Amino acid sequence: MADEDGQQLVDRLRDGDVEALGPYFELRQGHLLMYIQRKLGTALRAKIEPEDIFQEVCTSAVKALPTYKLGDRDPFGWLCQLVDRRIVDAHRRYFEAEKRAAAKEVAGNAQATSGRAALIDLMVASMTSPSMVFSRNQRVMRMLAALDDLPDEPKEALRLRYVLGLPSKEIAERMGKSDGSVRVMLSRALDKLQGIMGPDDAPRR
Repeated sequence: MADEDGQQLVDRLRDGDVEALGPYFELRQGHLLMYIQRKLGTALRAKIEPEDIFQEVCTSAVKALPTYKLGDRDPFGWLCQLVDRRIVDAHRRYFEAEKRAAAKEVAGNAQATSGRAALIDLMVASMTSPSMVFSRNQRVMRMLAALDDLPDEPKEALRLRYVLGLPSKEIAERMGKSDGSVRVMLSRALDKLQGIMGPDDAPRR
């Protein structure tokens, strides 16, 4: 660095003088902020300000310099390395957390779908197999009781949809209802069955 004061600061930093960091940051703040802005990228800039990264780097440098051997290296290059690490940390903090949350939501939805499918399988078996009436299986007995507790219209809609495999539009025509109302009826009937069956057959979360 051509500036004499700047060179003196560099020499002090190479000797591990933490007190030289403050004036050095003041001297190179503009350059360091420009470097941070280039490295952040558009997506991360929407989450965090360059000045926040700058402050984190200042803190990291104060903690690290006493035990870090700069040798003949340019302190600015070292600070740029600290910037890179802080940006990686910020990326993990903001984006990997979002990915984990999204993955958890997808897994939860998949589990819910799986639980609903198991409920439907048990319901269809209870509706179609005469031997189920004599079963001592507690889940089967609860399902039979749950089906018996449903009003005739939702029960018939469930039979047409899941036993006969009819589309909701055809069920609507048979029952004299709109397709939307049949879909709502089927969803509410399944929810009611799920509630009656209890946690053993509820989707695992």
